[in-house]
Amino acid sequence: MTPLPHRMPGVLFDEVAAGCGGAGALRLLARAEHSRRLACVYAVTAAARDTGGAVAQEAERAWELLVAARNAAPDAAAAVLTHPSAGPALFGLLARLTQRREGAQPPVHWFTTLAAAAAVRAGLPMRVRWPAAGPWVALPSLGRAHFPGARPGERVEVRVGDDGRARIAVPGSALVPGPVTVPRDSYRSKGRWRGAHLLTVLDTDAPLLLDPLDPSCFPHAEGRPGDLGADEVRRWASVARDACRLLRADHPETYAELAAGPRLLVPLTGTARGSVSGSSAETFGCVAMSLPPTGTVFAVTMAHEMQHNKFAALLHLFDLFEAGGQELYYAPWRSDPRPLLGLFHGAYAHLGVAQFWNRRRETEPDAALRAAAHLRFARWRSATREATLVLLDSGRLTPLGQRFAGRMLDTLDTLCRLPVPDPALRRAEAEARAHRAAWHDRNGRARALSV
Repeated sequence: MTPLPHRMPGVLFDEVAAGCGGAGALRLLARAEHSRRLACVYAVTAAARDTGGAVAQEAERAWELLVAARNAAPDAAAAVLTHPSAGPALFGLLARLTQRREGAQPPVHWFTTLAAAAAVRAGLPMRVRWPAAGPWVALPSLGRAHFPGARPGERVEVRVGDDGRARIAVPGSALVPGPVTVPRDSYRSKGRWRGAHLLTVLDTDAPLLLDPLDPSCFPHAEGRPGDLGADEVRRWASVARDACRLLRADHPETYAELAAGPRLLVPLTGTARGSVSGSSAETFGCVAMSLPPTGTVFAVTMAHEMQHNKFAALLHLFDLFEAGGQELYYAPWRSDPRPLLGLFHGAYAHLGVAQFWNRRRETEPDAALRAAAHLRFARWRSATREATLVLLDSGRLTPLGQRFAGRMLDTLDTLCRLPVPDPALRRAEAEARAHRAAWHDRNGRARALSV
């Protein structure tokens, strides 16, 4: 059987390049990410076979269980494979298998937990065991169970009965508490089970989740809290609902993209720079962020990070620039020099930010907040256009990349023709000058920079 390639119609490609795309683009990109994860699962299995021994045997058992779960319930298996935690873990495992040092044993146990989670979601009767990493036993996309006293290396057992109910146990130790039943509603913490927090359900019945527990969802995030108290979860849920109401009412296309599939948030705490957020190329559907102070800040953060999500997935389908260049560039939103990939990512994300503030200045009823929206719109439309011109002049864009950045520029030219009150324009220009001056003071002129 020959796999069929994913195809994006030219019209949809241009819509995405213009900063839009809607639910149709997000669903297409999600299908492509699912296919990419399936290909990685197969590559992990093949690399483990080449490794041989116990690694090959465990990977083969996990592969067979994952195939059985997918045959029994394709949507359940897909929910596990497309969960944000699966991407970094799968590709990290593949790297360890293909680049392993002599005598090293790659940790394929995570592959077993992935297959076990798929079987649990599918309600597939089975029993599987693997060595525990410690007192917490995680099932990707579901949650984790607590076994106080469990030591690394003790055997974990997950069993799904004929009734479809799943139980987790550490049966080899009398010092460890008894089994934990995985709730049918895994989002609800109960007893020694901890799941992601459900913030709200979007119009498409897709959940918006908050997960402080699973480090694979955003491996490089700093300030991860480990878990959140009930009061803090309620604050997250309140601000998230405010943001969703605002997006649904005034930014319907952004809301449609948000609601096109499950979305997962990783909370960041103790950040020194106020509101911060980030996305990762292998965690489609996931955003790491600090608790926004208002629904509007939450909404613009999601608009910004959804752009990063789209662009990262698009780069898995298309080559938009030639790899390998060492040039660093000035980015009007960063204090550090950026490679071409970072500049492209940031420009596309700030295109979405400029579009968001353009709409806010039309719909915001409060005069002071409307003035702030004018300022932010003026600042980011100009900054993004400046960066997009640098991209087009870099000499490293492919023909498809030229088309993409050209569509971005068309949108930005339209935004730059819109009238903005003079005070907002003057302040935006002053902020831009101050940023560039501070950047030069910080980075100097000794490095080879294109600015």
